[in-house]
Amino acid sequence: MINSELKQYIESEIIPRYDSFDAAHRRDHVTTVIEQSAAIMRHYDVNEDMVYAIAAYHDTGLVEGRKLHHTASGRIIREDAQLRRWFSEEQIEIMAQAAEDHRASSETEPRSIYGRIVAEADRVIDSTTILRRTIQYTLSHHVELDREAGYERMLEHLHEKYYYGGYLKLWIPESANAQRLEELRQLIDNTARLRELYDKLYDEECNR
Repeated sequence: MINSELKQYIESEIIPRYDSFDAAHRRDHVTTVIEQSAAIMRHYDVNEDMVYAIAAYHDTGLVEGRKLHHTASGRIIREDAQLRRWFSEEQIEIMAQAAEDHRASSETEPRSIYGRIVAEADRVIDSTTILRRTIQYTLSHHVELDREAGYERMLEHLHEKYYYGGYLKLWIPESANAQRLEELRQLIDNTARLRELYDKLYDEECNR
């Protein structure tokens, strides 16, 4: 069970920060990462409170921008004096490193099992969710792009990150991400279905 005081602090002070981020990284995203981290950690002998806190803080660095948000998240963990109510300095450093290591574009393996857990949980490999998040990001950060240009940007992103040879790496064999990744790759190959789903999600996001 998660420490009740820690949970109360994170739910009242940390998770609400996500409400101000872009549509792809709001409260529903951090909630999903927390849930997936909890499911993955059952396979390992780890500190449940640490896993919960890392998942909650992992994207808080977005307040300083996307490019270096992972390092900013680590710094936020180190500088949060409230965390010292529940964790030792050594535990806080492990948590900060885990947040720094979670980014999908990282070329090196996370330094601890905690980093591997949150990195895997952050993948959220669900085809519809990935397409929707890509559209949301484009609409928020590339307002100059129309529907067709947005589609081309999505294709480029999907191939660069998720397709065979892409930079996404999976670290936890016990997760279901490998099968989900293969399903996404099959969707990428099915260009007619991919375009149909893109148009549906694009219209939904534009009409919100």
